[in-house]
Amino acid sequence: MKDYKKLKGLKKENLRDNMTNLELVLNMLAEASTTVISKKQKPKSLDENKIVARKGGYAAKKARVEVEKQIGESIITSKNAKQLRLKK
Repeated sequence: MKDYKKLKGLKKENLRDNMTNLELVLNMLAEASTTVISKKQKPKSLDENKIVARKGGYAAKKARVEVEKQIGESIITSKNAKQLRLKK
């Protein structure tokens, strides 16, 4: 997260408020996938929870890579909310 905030030039601003729709959807996919996997696998330790979190993130990464392949460019952008509003 720290690197992502740095990419977007953010200090204290909320990262979600500075994401494009696709960035936000993929973040939500990672979170939702992690939640479902956690409910199924019932991790007991911090290490087990880290493994579950990586699995949820991996699912979102696969989706991101596929979308990027289809559109021919990266979904991840350095644009923040101010720059995104100017684009509209």
